Amino acid sequence: MTTIQDIADKMGISKSTVSKALNDAPDISENLRKQVLETAVALDYTKLRRYKNTVKKICVLVEKENIEYEEPNHFAYDIIMGFRQSAEPAGFEVEIVPVNSVLQINTQYDVFMLEHGYAGSFALGFSLNAPWLKDFKNSRTPAVLFDNYVIGNPAAAYVGIDNDEGMELALTHLTNLGHRNIAYLSGSLGSYVLQMRHASFLRAMHRHGLRTAFANTGCSYHIFECTEKYLPKFLEAGMTAVICSHDNIALAAIIKCQQLGYKVPEDISIIGFDDLPASAYTSPPLTTVKQDRVELGKSGFFALSSLLNDIPISTFLLHAKLIKRKSTANICLNKRSNIL
Repeated sequence: MTTIQDIADKMGISKSTVSKALNDAPDISENLRKQVLETAVALDYTKLRRYKNTVKKICVLVEKENIEYEEPNHFAYDIIMGFRQSAEPAGFEVEIVPVNSVLQINTQYDVFMLEHGYAGSFALGFSLNAPWLKDFKNSRTPAVLFDNYVIGNPAAAYVGIDNDEGMELALTHLTNLGHRNIAYLSGSLGSYVLQMRHASFLRAMHRHGLRTAFANTGCSYHIFECTEKYLPKFLEAGMTAVICSHDNIALAAIIKCQQLGYKVPEDISIIGFDDLPASAYTSPPLTTVKQDRVELGKSGFFALSSLLNDIPISTFLLHAKLIKRKSTANICLNKRSNIL
């Protein structure tokens, strides 16, 4: 394994200087410290540090611009709780680290992890254009990505739910209720998971012998645009049901339908995705595909523990579950008869 002496030889400086830089000594300049860390990462010194540390530190990296996590009603709150419930009894110290794009641009992922003494990470909320998502493709410090996938790096794993299964459950439920005119409403396709759900919807529609077209799919970054731009078009085109890529869009869609004078589910059925805490208390309560967020957090630690033990786990998917509530019902053919 790489030693401090190897780093010193590579940089042409003394072993003591390298040691000081790695331990944040006050008489080492920030520029030199950064150079030492970058050289250490390039020489794979991170693996040695993981085994030397007496306290096993790992972190949950939260891209705070994309995902909420601090309150019990926030999406990622239960994921983090589940991760800690598994990690801390196993002897790991867990730190929650919010990050933004500025940090990711200025500091490489491996350098950040070495600098703070983290053995590995569980990454939440990273979009496809996040700077560290490129780092994860070649990183040497173990990283488990929630709802993100990188190819070819044995130090990275993907944890999520089976979106194909979830969409199939939603389509089967709607077709059993008689629906054939089914639309899909999604957030921006700038994230891996929303791309996967969109593709899963198209595949599920094909399996059920149903047509898809521009008239029954809509995607937008803003929830307001989703409901204002696409929902009236769906209603005018005779859609009898809408599947939404996540619950927040579904809840907004229910409100918009009611504003337009349509009743849910009498006139149109709506299904969400995620089963957020508020979904059971809307009017009507939302039918949705459940993600067990506590179990996802526990799975995140299971995958990270595997990577830390040099087991190159790639993908860990949990089963989806459809929660049937009151926002879906049998189709009323005398109100909706316009078939694509």
